[in-house]
Amino acid sequence: MTTTTNTQTLTRTTHARTTPTRASLTLEGRTLSYLDFGGTPDARPLLALHGHLSEGASFTGLAAELGPEWRVIAPDQRGHGDSDRAPDYTREGYVDDLIALLDHLDLGTPVVALGHSGGGINAYYLAARRPDLVSALVNVDAVVDYPDTGAPSALSFVLGFPYSAATREELLAACGPIAPMIGPSLRQLPDGTWRLPFHPQDTIDSEKLVHGDHWAAWLGSDCPALLIHARKSQALPAEQAEAMAARRPGTTMVRLDTDHFVQQQDPKGFAEAVRTFLASL
Repeated sequence: MTTTTNTQTLTRTTHARTTPTRASLTLEGRTLSYLDFGGTPDARPLLALHGHLSEGASFTGLAAELGPEWRVIAPDQRGHGDSDRAPDYTREGYVDDLIALLDHLDLGTPVVALGHSGGGINAYYLAARRPDLVSALVNVDAVVDYPDTGAPSALSFVLGFPYSAATREELLAACGPIAPMIGPSLRQLPDGTWRLPFHPQDTIDSEKLVHGDHWAAWLGSDCPALLIHARKSQALPAEQAEAMAARRPGTTMVRLDTDHFVQQQDPKGFAEAVRTFLASL
């Protein structure tokens, strides 16, 4: 494994303490990119994991709200953002990447693992597999039981998107109604063309592998946990959320009046729920 560093920084909000540093490591010839928002010398680490169609930068607002006492590290998970596409999108593959990242960072202390949607599943799989690396969990509207009904993927609409286009405008037009959400994450390539922050087919492949029963992993760790459930969630039914909180010791639940995309629809409420939980640790 080799490492590289990129001096690129991203613009932060007015509440930011610093600009994040983008860096990367190489895993078997594949780049894994991540944002490190820094903090005070004794800042506690929080690993923030995005879901499908997203990237590490989606946690910029949360990092600003948490302040310098928390060092938010937000990878672009395999196949997303600035990270390379991967040969597979299994839970094992995602978690392998996270373990390699934490080994590379050598933080000297366990992290709070926070994840939204598919990233939340990766977070609790990491905690179950390597409890020594995770001191607490924040599950943001991620399921534990997602039956495969045989119906088309909920994300199948992305198969109509081109992966790249000659201009940014052309690519945005092809993305239809979700163009405003994806627009800030588009990448310009060295030849001047533009690409999506995810590959459509990879997204479907990854989403299919979310289907299944994940109860064993959710119950496979005993660190403190917060479950943030969206009242209007398209992904996590209320009954399942209640069972998740009831069956896992040390788990509290907060409900926010949003749909599945919690941090976009209620960034203040999201940050407050996380901040309150972190203060209780």
